[in-house]
Amino acid sequence: MASDTHGKFIWCELMTPDTAAAAKFYGSVVGWTTKEMTIGEMPPYTIFEADGRGVAGMMTFPAELEGQGIPPNWTGYVCVDDVDQTAKDYEANGGQVRRPPEDIPTIGRFAIVADPHGAVLGIMTPLPMENPQPELPMNAPGHIGWHELMGGDMEEAFAFYSKIFGWTKDHDFDMGEMGAYRIFAEHGKQIGGMMTKPANVPMCYWGYYFNVPAIDSAIERVNAGGGKIVVGPMEVPGGSWIINATDPQGAFFCLVAPGR
Repeated sequence: MASDTHGKFIWCELMTPDTAAAAKFYGSVVGWTTKEMTIGEMPPYTIFEADGRGVAGMMTFPAELEGQGIPPNWTGYVCVDDVDQTAKDYEANGGQVRRPPEDIPTIGRFAIVADPHGAVLGIMTPLPMENPQPELPMNAPGHIGWHELMGGDMEEAFAFYSKIFGWTKDHDFDMGEMGAYRIFAEHGKQIGGMMTKPANVPMCYWGYYFNVPAIDSAIERVNAGGGKIVVGPMEVPGGSWIINATDPQGAFFCLVAPGR
């Protein structure tokens, strides 16, 4: 029986060639502050904070990944009860292990995995925290308000993730010619959506929506900081407004706001 944290998104991480420029950009756009952290022999790691709480992390793009066609990117991490077992479950169900399970001293054990259509996630079994902070609502400013999969086939993807993480269908939203957009839940709470990717989207991916107070002023900050708006502004069911964008280094990210 899985625990009540298995299948929960717990972190988001940016790999970028220019951490100083990215810190400045996201500080302006999302309002994050940064804190440096060192763990043993590992390269320095930046924590993005909202109201003094760590919400995401950033590291320099690893040299060993250069030349493989992997752009700077955001990767989400899902909490699992046993990283090694979940990595095996990924492979047994047609997914791939891109980076085998390994320990991060004092933090936990993680692996990088891809679903059968190639969408990448991190999985992690964190070490128990002495004083875990109370959970904030998903719409808290600066936090990650939504997780979205552009999948190879929505029904296949949903079946895969519900088997691996225990996610459940909340409801489908009819997108007309684009098919159904499935809102999915983790332990009964809506946390994201998935759909079959449009033909013009080159690859399957997970996207992460950062909460901002208003979308129009956020667009101005993205443009002023050298980012590019890819989609939007667009109103979504429920009345929120979203954009999809790329930062100056080329990493894809999304913003969501309660209004214009």
